[in-house]
Amino acid sequence: MKPEESVEENKFADVPLRVKTWVYIILAFALGISHPLATKIFVSWICFQAFFEFLRLFKVDRFRVLISAGIAIIQLLLLFNFEIEFYLLYSSFLIVNILVYFVIAKLQWRQIMGLLLGLIICLLSYSHLAFVRDNGSGIQSIIFLVVVTELNDVFQYLMGKFFGKHKIVPKISPNKTLEGLVGGIFLTVILSIVLGLFLLKSSIAANLILGIMLGIFGFLGDVLMSYIKRQTGVKDTGNLLLGHGGLLDRMDSLIFNAPLFFWMLPIILKF
Repeated sequence: MKPEESVEENKFADVPLRVKTWVYIILAFALGISHPLATKIFVSWICFQAFFEFLRLFKVDRFRVLISAGIAIIQLLLLFNFEIEFYLLYSSFLIVNILVYFVIAKLQWRQIMGLLLGLIICLLSYSHLAFVRDNGSGIQSIIFLVVVTELNDVFQYLMGKFFGKHKIVPKISPNKTLEGLVGGIFLTVILSIVLGLFLLKSSIAANLILGIMLGIFGFLGDVLMSYIKRQTGVKDTGNLLLGHGGLLDRMDSLIFNAPLFFWMLPIILKF
C-alpha cells in the first residue's frame, strides 16, 4: 500500500464508529421529542450532562454529580411551570446564586468565568430546544432545527475531509478548513430548502435564510467549544459518545442555533 493511500484511509478511519453512534443519537432524539413533557425531561438531562462536562473541563471535582443534578432538576421544574419569559428570568436568578456559591467555594477566577459560560449555555441556550418544541409547528420545528444543524456539522466535516486545504482557524481548531465551511453551508442550504418545504411549509426564501443562518452560527458554536477545549487543554469534553467525544462535542453547534432559531423563526417565516 502506498503511503498516500494509507494516509487517505486514516482520514476516514473513525467514520464507521461515528455512524454507529449516530444511530443511538437518533433513537435518543426521537424518544426525547416524542412528547412535550419528554422534551422537557430530555433537555434537563442535556443540562445535567453538559454542565457535568463543563465541571470536568474546568477541573471542579467536588460534588460534580450533585451540582449538575441539582441544576438539571431546577431547570425541569422551571420548564414545566413557566413560559419562556419567566423561565429566562428565574434561570438568570439561579445563575447568579450558583456563581455566588462558586465564589464562596473559592474557585479560581478562570474557573468561575468558564462555569458562567457553561451555565449560560445549559440554562439559557439549550433550554430553547424545549421552547421550540412547545411553540410554532412543534415537533416539525425541532426536527428541522436539529437535523439541519447536525447535518451541517456532518457536511462541514466531510467537505473538509475531502476537499479541505486552507485552514480557517488554525490556532483554535486546526482541522477546520475554508472548503469545509463553504461546502458544508452550501449543502446545508439545499437541505434547509427541501426540509423547510415539507416541515415548516415555508417559502424558499425563508428556508434559504434559515440554511445560511444555521450553517454560519452552527460553525461559530463549534469554534467556541473548540476554543474552550483549547484553553482547558483537552481534546474532547467527555467520552459519552464513541467517535464523537462528549455531549458538548456533539451539541456545540446548537449553542447559538437553538436560541436564534426560536427568536428568528417567526420573523423569517414572513418572507
